[in-house]
Amino acid sequence: MKYFSNLVLSFLFISVFYSCKEEEKKKEEVLRPVNYQIVGKSDAQKIRTFSGVAKAGDEIELSFRSNGIITKLDAAVGQKIKKGDFIAKLDNVQANLAYEQSLSALNSANSAMKTAKSAMDRVKSLYESGSQSLSDYEAAKNSYQSALDQYESAKRNKSIQQSQINYGYIYAPKNGTIASIPGSLNANVSAGQVIAVLNAGEQINIMVGLPENVINKVQSRMDVDILLSSLGENFKGSVLEVSPVVDANSSTYPVKIDIVTPTTAVKPGMAANVTFNFSTGEETVDSSLVVPVKAVGEDGNGNFVFIVESEDGKTGTVKKQNIEVGELTSNGFKVKSGLNGGEKIATAGLQTLLDGQKVRLQ
Repeated sequence: MKYFSNLVLSFLFISVFYSCKEEEKKKEEVLRPVNYQIVGKSDAQKIRTFSGVAKAGDEIELSFRSNGIITKLDAAVGQKIKKGDFIAKLDNVQANLAYEQSLSALNSANSAMKTAKSAMDRVKSLYESGSQSLSDYEAAKNSYQSALDQYESAKRNKSIQQSQINYGYIYAPKNGTIASIPGSLNANVSAGQVIAVLNAGEQINIMVGLPENVINKVQSRMDVDILLSSLGENFKGSVLEVSPVVDANSSTYPVKIDIVTPTTAVKPGMAANVTFNFSTGEETVDSSLVVPVKAVGEDGNGNFVFIVESEDGKTGTVKKQNIEVGELTSNGFKVKSGLNGGEKIATAGLQTLLDGQKVRLQ
């Protein structure tokens, strides 16, 4: 029995030991993500590609203009919608109550106005026959004017309360397709909260964010090349709009691109690569290799970069490579020796990289 107990304990110890080893091994397999850039010629730096996304030319965010609970939601993603079609409705209990009260107030004001009008007409008739004084007639006219003002105010209030009821309904402003429905049935929503997104029209544009160092080189109607990898097709594009204000979420400047020859195969949400040619055509050809400033480190042996060697394009190993840098340009350092062009080099976190370290490309 004692032998059996010792055997069980030994087995448990070995299991725990190897489990810990496996956990340590798993921890060691966590690879550090690395940003990289391919070494190219100085002229190549003038041709830049940025990631974008296809969006409907007229994307309308639908929302209520009042608060409440959604009691009806008659829409589905991908559903074709015609102008005026019902989309959603709020619980309008408070708005309906306020409308009924305004209607009651309007009826009361109307009765009071008619009574004041009759009284004024009677006093006017008596005044003209000499049976009433001028002051009585003036008082009757003032009473009628006051009742008339209250009636007009009650009419305006009724119109406002009717609008409040209408704010609890959403109807399609244009023909289109429901792209998404952030709202849900029985949800308590506030005024302005997006309930559904309607893609109106057939025009598809490409939205891309550009950094501050190239945004001033982009002009309206500038030609660009668009690659939609999901379709495996290239399209010609033209710059429609260049935002003068940076987007707070991405820290880039939004640029809208028009697809010159669109097809129905292009759908909103598709990823796109947009290539800009920033060369003016007047520069002399420069075949020097250029590397970004942030990719160049320095130690006791001089300047260096980390070359990322990868076979699958997802993971790889960094190799420290000494280089000789030359002139500093707006695109980075010109390379005199140490690189041949086409190498992948790390562009961030050089201080934490080690020669021979395994990394994950991103």
